[in-house]
Amino acid sequence: MVGPLVPVAAAQDSSPQVLRVALVQEIDHLNPFTASFSSSAMIGRFSWEFLTLPSSEDATPTGGVAESWEASEDKLTWTFTIREGMTWSDGEPVTAEDAAFTFNKIMSDPKAAEANGSYVENFDEVTAADEHTLVIETKKPQASMTALDVPIVPEHVWSDIDDMHDPVTDSVDVVGVGSGPFLIAEYRPNELVRMTANEDYWRGAPAYDELHFIKFENADAAVNALRNGEVDFINRLTQAQFDSLQNEDGIETNQSSGRRYRELLMNPGAQNAEGDEIGDGHPALRDVEVRRAIAMAIDPKVLVDKVLGGYGEMPGSLVPPIYEDFHYQPGDDVRYEFDPAAANALLDEAGYERGPDGIRVDPDGNRLEFRLTGRASEDYAQRASDYLVSWLKDIGIAVTKNLVSDNEVDETTSSGHYDLAFSGWGTNPDPDYILAKQTCAALPASSGSSSSNAFFCDETYDKLYAQQSAELDPAKRAELVREAQARYYEMVPSYVLGYDMVLEAYRSDRFTGFVQQPEGEGQIMEQTGYWGFYGAKPVEGAAGDDSGLSAGVWVALGAGALALVAVGGTVVARRRSSTDDRE
Repeated sequence: MVGPLVPVAAAQDSSPQVLRVALVQEIDHLNPFTASFSSSAMIGRFSWEFLTLPSSEDATPTGGVAESWEASEDKLTWTFTIREGMTWSDGEPVTAEDAAFTFNKIMSDPKAAEANGSYVENFDEVTAADEHTLVIETKKPQASMTALDVPIVPEHVWSDIDDMHDPVTDSVDVVGVGSGPFLIAEYRPNELVRMTANEDYWRGAPAYDELHFIKFENADAAVNALRNGEVDFINRLTQAQFDSLQNEDGIETNQSSGRRYRELLMNPGAQNAEGDEIGDGHPALRDVEVRRAIAMAIDPKVLVDKVLGGYGEMPGSLVPPIYEDFHYQPGDDVRYEFDPAAANALLDEAGYERGPDGIRVDPDGNRLEFRLTGRASEDYAQRASDYLVSWLKDIGIAVTKNLVSDNEVDETTSSGHYDLAFSGWGTNPDPDYILAKQTCAALPASSGSSSSNAFFCDETYDKLYAQQSAELDPAKRAELVREAQARYYEMVPSYVLGYDMVLEAYRSDRFTGFVQQPEGEGQIMEQTGYWGFYGAKPVEGAAGDDSGLSAGVWVALGAGALALVAVGGTVVARRRSSTDDRE
């Protein structure tokens, strides 16, 4: 039984305008050097400006910390002119020294390179010629120099931090000093990230006061919160959820082609950068023929039609169709068609005989029994896992589902403690980052550090990656990008299952002006920039958050306690579990 509720303080007269966004993915880190989740990277984009960033109109480079840039004739030296008058939120000026510190930290500290190390692998030297001049010298020409997706951080805050894995790097004292349109003001893990508008932001302050990211255990709970007016925006909707929200009063939906791909990781023998084996992946998955057989046993059309409800696109490789110049679509002669008979024949020929129970064994007598890891909070993993269990059983492979929390998935896959795992990445307009994640150089410095969880290391692929990275002719580069993806597809350390359509919804009776990327047809949340929420405006006359409470108050103690959470002027009671303290 719950004790009597304690009265909540009366609403304050002055209330901030708050845009409340539902998160169904956990935050791994707010530290921009180590953050890898899409939700974390998105918050970083709001907090720290980049040298340049993709524009909202067509994703071509536009200025950020740098107001202009030029390359030397040999394309080995890039000079960025740092914008005058920019300040950090603590009043200190943003200078070329901050940018030089950021890049040099990533270049010199393997832990600081976890999130964005691929961007600087080709850097030779980074210096600040003066307060407003940043000079980057590269070892060879680099095609992605105007697409460096690296948050520039304040040297005077981060220079005293020795260990990028220290919990202090996720504290508001550290991550709260920013230069972007919103600043991190409060962080409660698995509950809330509260951001405040940067009144001194160089493009101009946002049109509302606070941006809240509120964690929900699953999308169904978030959808209910949207309907009830507890949140204003939600993404990653399922087909059924999206359809149910269309034509509802006060709610607008947005559908667009997405920049994310879904994949099935197949642990090919995880190793670290030193070549030492890590994790406990099943040895049979080191055989490319086993991985190819698994790909042939999967029907991606069923996953797109049944699991995504048709709101998806059929797979090719790592770059989705939205970036058509770089997208690779395998030809009929090499595509992994859904063909269980051919998959069985391939495994028979490779020497994996069926046991008495129908499950195959490898030449050493190990049963082909794999763990399938996925996010318990995700509708896709819950539903797609059932299909995979059935399909792989048909070719003599037993699968045990292991659906756990987001952070457990991250910890398990980044340390190589998995066999099969659902994963996925958001790609940028420039393909360099997603391709770099698959190189030998992306192998983790230590077990558990963020890098490509596919643990792919292939000499042929690496050569193609290096060639495209240095190729400045757009057409020639695009061909090399497709060739690199073809090699990845052939070796299948992971199998792309499809590309999600972006399905979003928001309270149109409270906010308007959300900017799509590309404008007029693209997504709003999880962009390669901050345009979506930065451009939003409160609807005239819409109620603000007038409760005066930023994060809710526990009003009864013990198992089953209630929380009073102030959202949009409404006090909402939520029950706390007896096993954790999340709302």
